[in-house]
Amino acid sequence: MSTDALYAKLTAIFHDVFDDESIVVTPELTADDVDEWDSLSHIRLVLAIEKKFGLKFSAAEVGRLKNVGEFASLIVTKTA
Repeated sequence: MSTDALYAKLTAIFHDVFDDESIVVTPELTADDVDEWDSLSHIRLVLAIEKKFGLKFSAAEVGRLKNVGEFASLIVTKTA
């Protein structure tokens, strides 16, 4: 999957989970950048990404992520 296709899918998921079409998903995006991104929405986000990509992430994997770029890298690693 191309980086552009991956970020297009992630953008659609972010817009849906946070109900905010103005979010621009970049590798540097963090929870601090999105007002509604709290612990509950983080779980919803992870579950939505798992469902969309047909993956499962461990709590340790998710806990190590610092930004969307690291999440994208994890997705690429698990789908390879």
